[in-house]
Amino acid sequence: MSSGTPRQDDTDDAAPKRRGRRPGGQDTRAALVEAAREVFAEVGYNDATVRTIATRAGVDPAMVNHWFGGKESLFTVAVQIPVDPTTLIPELLAGDKEQLAERILRRFLAVWDDVGGGSFAALVRSVASHGSAVRLLREFVATVVINRLIRELDMDRPDLRAALSASQIVGLGMMRYVVQLEPLASADHDALVAAIAPNLQHYLTGELDPAAKLPG
Repeated sequence: MSSGTPRQDDTDDAAPKRRGRRPGGQDTRAALVEAAREVFAEVGYNDATVRTIATRAGVDPAMVNHWFGGKESLFTVAVQIPVDPTTLIPELLAGDKEQLAERILRRFLAVWDDVGGGSFAALVRSVASHGSAVRLLREFVATVVINRLIRELDMDRPDLRAALSASQIVGLGMMRYVVQLEPLASADHDALVAAIAPNLQHYLTGELDPAAKLPG
């Protein structure tokens, strides 16, 4: 005769499955990374929001800060960029501003070459089916890295400078690691810096043509 008290296994079987937001564990982190990769690919870095990513993952937006500290760190994890902007920017600013382009190029080349260009190529492959991987990376470099550097240096027209500079850096990455265009693909760092740094430095700190404008 039953005592009227349900057995533990009966209770477990009858309990409804968890719905809605996920608990704040490792599965939440993985869900955020997956959702971020999709959202960044669909709308780009600048238009992606923490709330949109969290909603896609089915978690509270506070979990983004909890696990990653913000959108930019989540981006670096989601698309496998092997640099941390919070440490990279002070490193690049530590020195003569007229040699900033050289420091940027050497840092990016060192990071990408350390992994055989794999992280750059992986980024392109990971989002190519959803949107423009080049645009995505260019937005991130322009907004999170270059624009901050330029504003720290108190330069005029920071958005234009950042866009031009990011296009130069990301273009180099595409030609060297994805397209593997020679002689860029096999050139050593000194040769690349000597060839590209003067133009990049002009974008960063030189006088820009007043007629040069960004649309909108």
